[in-house]
Amino acid sequence: MNKAFVKESDHEDDDDLPQAQALPAGTKNYMTPGGYERLRGELTQLMNVERPAVVQVVSWAASNGDRSENGDYLYGKKRLREIDRRMRFLTKRLDIAEVVDPAAQPNRDQVFFGATVLYSDKAGEEHRVTIVGVDEAEPLAGKISWISPVARALIKAREGDTVVLRTPGGIEELDILEVAYPE
Repeated sequence: MNKAFVKESDHEDDDDLPQAQALPAGTKNYMTPGGYERLRGELTQLMNVERPAVVQVVSWAASNGDRSENGDYLYGKKRLREIDRRMRFLTKRLDIAEVVDPAAQPNRDQVFFGATVLYSDKAGEEHRVTIVGVDEAEPLAGKISWISPVARALIKAREGDTVVLRTPGGIEELDILEVAYPE
Protein backbone atom coordinates (compact mmCIF):
# COMPACT_ATOMS: atom_id res chain seq x y z
CA MET A 1 0.00 0.00 0.00
CA ASN A 2 1.25 3.46 -0.82
CA LYS A 3 2.31 5.61 2.15
CA ALA A 4 0.04 8.34 0.89
CA PHE A 5 -2.92 6.28 2.10
CA VAL A 6 -1.65 5.36 5.54
CA LYS A 7 -0.45 7.41 8.46
CA GLU A 8 3.21 6.44 8.39
CA SER A 9 6.41 8.32 7.96
CA ASP A 10 9.88 7.47 6.79
CA HIS A 11 10.96 7.87 10.41
CA GLU A 12 8.51 5.45 11.99
CA ASP A 13 11.28 3.64 13.84
CA ASP A 14 12.74 6.78 15.48
CA ASP A 15 11.63 5.55 18.89
CA ASP A 16 13.66 2.33 18.66
CA LEU A 17 16.89 3.94 19.88
CA PRO A 18 17.26 5.15 23.45
CA GLN A 19 17.15 8.90 23.76
CA ALA A 20 20.39 10.59 24.73
CA GLN A 21 20.41 13.04 27.57
CA ALA A 22 20.13 16.56 26.23
CA LEU A 23 22.75 19.12 27.11
CA PRO A 24 21.58 22.23 28.95
CA ALA A 25 21.28 25.22 26.63
CA GLY A 26 24.50 27.15 26.23
CA THR A 27 26.74 24.49 27.77
CA LYS A 28 29.61 22.59 26.25
CA ASN A 29 29.71 18.84 25.73
CA TYR A 30 32.54 18.01 28.13
CA MET A 31 34.13 14.57 27.70
CA THR A 32 37.08 12.70 29.07
CA PRO A 33 39.72 11.61 26.54
CA GLY A 34 38.62 7.98 26.99
CA GLY A 35 34.96 8.83 26.39
CA TYR A 36 35.83 10.80 23.26
CA GLU A 37 37.86 7.89 21.89
CA ARG A 38 35.02 5.42 22.61
CA LEU A 39 32.52 7.54 20.67
CA ARG A 40 35.04 8.10 17.87
CA GLY A 41 35.67 4.34 17.72
CA GLU A 42 31.94 3.62 17.54
CA LEU A 43 31.54 6.10 14.68
CA THR A 44 34.49 4.55 12.82
CA GLN A 45 33.08 1.03 13.34
CA LEU A 46 29.68 2.10 12.00
CA MET A 47 31.17 3.90 8.98
CA ASN A 48 33.81 1.39 7.97
CA VAL A 49 32.38 -1.98 9.01
CA GLU A 50 28.68 -2.15 9.82
CA ARG A 51 27.25 0.22 7.19
CA PRO A 52 29.17 -1.29 4.24
CA ALA A 53 28.12 -4.80 5.33
CA VAL A 54 24.43 -3.81 5.53
CA VAL A 55 24.65 -1.99 2.19
CA GLN A 56 26.02 -5.16 0.63
CA VAL A 57 23.13 -7.25 2.05
CA VAL A 58 20.54 -4.70 0.89
CA SER A 59 22.09 -4.59 -2.57
CA TRP A 60 22.02 -8.38 -2.79
CA ALA A 61 18.42 -8.51 -1.50
CA ALA A 62 17.31 -5.84 -3.98
CA SER A 63 18.71 -7.87 -6.83
CA ASN A 64 16.44 -10.79 -5.87
CA GLY A 65 13.36 -9.08 -7.25
CA ASP A 66 10.17 -8.30 -5.32
CA ARG A 67 11.16 -5.98 -2.48
CA SER A 68 7.77 -5.71 -0.78
CA GLU A 69 8.04 -9.14 0.86
CA ASN A 70 11.82 -9.43 0.97
CA GLY A 71 12.80 -9.62 4.65
CA ASP A 72 16.50 -9.09 4.05
CA TYR A 73 15.76 -5.96 2.04
CA LEU A 74 13.21 -4.52 4.48
CA TYR A 75 15.27 -5.27 7.60
CA GLY A 76 18.44 -4.02 5.88
CA LYS A 77 16.83 -0.70 4.94
CA LYS A 78 15.58 -0.28 8.50
CA ARG A 79 19.04 -1.08 9.89
CA LEU A 80 20.61 1.42 7.47
CA ARG A 81 18.29 4.14 8.81
CA GLU A 82 19.30 3.23 12.38
CA ILE A 83 23.01 3.28 11.52
CA ASP A 84 22.72 6.59 9.66
CA ARG A 85 20.78 8.17 12.55
CA ARG A 86 23.42 7.00 15.07
CA MET A 87 26.23 8.25 12.84
CA ARG A 88 24.57 11.69 12.58
CA PHE A 89 24.15 11.80 16.36
CA LEU A 90 27.76 10.77 17.03
CA THR A 91 29.09 13.26 14.48
CA LYS A 92 27.15 16.11 16.07
CA ARG A 93 28.25 15.14 19.59
CA LEU A 94 31.89 14.78 18.60
CA ASP A 95 31.83 18.11 16.73
CA ILE A 96 30.73 19.99 19.85
CA ALA A 97 32.81 17.94 22.30
CA GLU A 98 35.32 19.65 24.51
CA VAL A 99 37.82 17.09 25.75
CA VAL A 100 38.92 17.70 29.34
CA ASP A 101 41.76 15.60 30.70
CA PRO A 102 41.16 15.05 34.44
CA ALA A 103 44.82 14.07 34.89
CA ALA A 104 45.78 17.66 34.02
CA GLN A 105 43.57 19.16 36.76
CA PRO A 106 45.70 21.55 38.83
CA ASN A 107 43.32 21.79 41.84
CA ARG A 108 43.38 18.16 42.90
CA ASP A 109 41.91 18.82 46.33
CA GLN A 110 38.65 20.16 44.90
CA VAL A 111 35.91 18.34 42.96
CA PHE A 112 35.76 19.19 39.24
CA PHE A 113 35.00 17.33 36.01
CA GLY A 114 36.76 13.96 35.94
CA ALA A 115 37.15 13.63 39.72
CA THR A 116 36.42 10.39 41.52
CA VAL A 117 34.64 11.19 44.76
CA LEU A 118 33.97 8.99 47.77
CA TYR A 119 31.10 10.36 49.83
CA SER A 120 28.73 9.11 52.50
CA ASP A 121 25.04 9.88 52.80
CA LYS A 122 22.99 10.42 55.96
CA ALA A 123 22.46 6.65 56.31
CA GLY A 124 26.24 6.21 56.47
CA GLU A 125 26.43 4.40 53.13
CA GLU A 126 29.54 5.18 51.13
CA HIS A 127 29.34 5.82 47.39
CA ARG A 128 32.20 6.24 44.91
CA VAL A 129 31.36 8.15 41.74
CA THR A 130 33.36 9.57 38.86
CA ILE A 131 32.08 12.75 37.21
CA VAL A 132 32.12 12.29 33.43
CA GLY A 133 30.47 13.65 30.29
CA VAL A 134 26.80 13.23 29.43
CA ASP A 135 27.55 10.63 26.74
CA GLU A 136 29.82 8.62 29.06
CA ALA A 137 27.51 8.33 32.07
CA GLU A 138 26.87 4.83 33.45
CA PRO A 139 25.26 5.33 36.87
CA LEU A 140 25.34 1.62 37.73
CA ALA A 141 29.10 1.62 37.11
CA GLY A 142 29.61 4.73 39.26
CA LYS A 143 30.04 7.13 36.34
CA ILE A 144 27.67 10.09 36.69
CA SER A 145 27.08 12.94 34.28
CA TRP A 146 28.47 16.34 35.24
CA ILE A 147 24.94 17.77 34.89
CA SER A 148 23.37 15.24 37.29
CA PRO A 149 22.05 16.58 40.62
CA VAL A 150 24.65 14.62 42.63
CA ALA A 151 27.54 15.91 40.50
CA ARG A 152 26.27 19.48 40.69
CA ALA A 153 26.11 19.21 44.47
CA LEU A 154 29.68 17.82 44.61
CA ILE A 155 31.33 20.30 42.20
CA LYS A 156 33.82 22.66 43.90
CA ALA A 157 33.60 20.81 47.23
CA ARG A 158 36.72 19.64 49.03
CA GLU A 159 37.59 16.62 51.13
CA GLY A 160 35.90 16.99 54.53
CA ASP A 161 33.12 19.28 53.24
CA THR A 162 29.44 18.58 53.65
CA VAL A 163 27.28 19.46 50.63
CA VAL A 164 23.53 19.74 50.24
CA LEU A 165 21.74 17.58 47.68
CA ARG A 166 18.17 18.56 46.87
CA THR A 167 16.07 15.55 45.89
CA PRO A 168 12.34 15.04 45.35
CA GLY A 169 12.35 13.25 48.72
CA GLY A 170 13.84 16.27 50.47
CA ILE A 171 17.22 17.71 51.29
CA GLU A 172 20.09 15.31 51.92
CA GLU A 173 23.56 16.06 53.21
CA LEU A 174 26.58 14.32 51.69
CA ASP A 175 29.95 14.17 53.45
CA ILE A 176 32.96 14.23 51.09
CA LEU A 177 35.44 11.59 52.27
CA GLU A 178 37.94 11.53 49.39
CA VAL A 179 38.67 13.35 46.12
CA ALA A 180 40.97 11.72 43.55
CA TYR A 181 42.02 12.29 39.95
CA PRO A 182 43.68 9.85 37.53
CA GLU A 183 47.44 10.15 37.26
